[in-house]
Amino acid sequence: MVFPGQGSQSVGMQADLAAEYPVVQQTYAQASAVLGYDLWQLIQEGPAEKLSATLVTQPAMLTAGVAAYRVWQTAGGVEPTQMAGHSLGEYTALVCAAALGFEEAMKVVMRRAQLMHDAVPSGDGAMAAILGLDDAAVIAACDEASGIGIAEAVNFNSPGQVVVAGHRQALDRVVERAKEAGARRAIMLPVSVPSHSSLMVGAGEALAEALADTAFHTPRITVVAATDATPYGDADDIRSRLARQVYGPVQWVATVQAIIAAGATSIIECGPGKVLAGLIRRIDKGTPVAFIDSNTGLQKALQL
Repeated sequence: MVFPGQGSQSVGMQADLAAEYPVVQQTYAQASAVLGYDLWQLIQEGPAEKLSATLVTQPAMLTAGVAAYRVWQTAGGVEPTQMAGHSLGEYTALVCAAALGFEEAMKVVMRRAQLMHDAVPSGDGAMAAILGLDDAAVIAACDEASGIGIAEAVNFNSPGQVVVAGHRQALDRVVERAKEAGARRAIMLPVSVPSHSSLMVGAGEALAEALADTAFHTPRITVVAATDATPYGDADDIRSRLARQVYGPVQWVATVQAIIAAGATSIIECGPGKVLAGLIRRIDKGTPVAFIDSNTGLQKALQL
């Protein structure tokens, strides 16, 4: 079971699941009580610009992932042997693996979102997606742009798909260099927070304080950390790695390969969208994949 992060949100998401399973709106009500506003109403009515703001997106994606997993449980889905999450999705995985309470996770994620939002002045940070180049070529393009500012490969999503982050001017150069090197696509992403780059070191260090005051437990289900593709351990290990995760690259290819090597016979994306399902198919074409983004998706997932 894998959980998506920012980027998979959309206005109206999970409406059909909510119509069939009351646990969806119950989960959003729990979240709203912590947030202090009606998260379900915001997601169903928008506007999309507000939902895409980091301060809203992170709590929204945490809630959506937990709601989808509770639907899976309600529908009689089997307990997974392993879990993982992409960036923010790691918090969702830890909640669903009973390593962290949902309300406690919501408070930490709110703090995480604020710290990441405040880490870089508006307009200074950026992220870009590079498609069709190998990892070494993308890293080389980042190195060439380093004289202008920070530019780093931060999400190794699938073979031939790497996301870079850093200063906007430096990333403009990376995009140019990537196109010159033969990239199929090289585009700036509509985000202002350079997640998982060294520009987030201060945010990670500050987040460590909030994590120190949060109750964690050893996960009941194995949760593979996407920073290094190894399982999370005890509470102190979780705190340490979640703090570093803010400014460390997401090793999604290695994480999926580790899950499969450990015996996964199928992988289900739990939450809105199907971004991770698409990446997994490119990483390993032989492993069956499903996604719980709707009632139709749920029924297909239950049949795996």
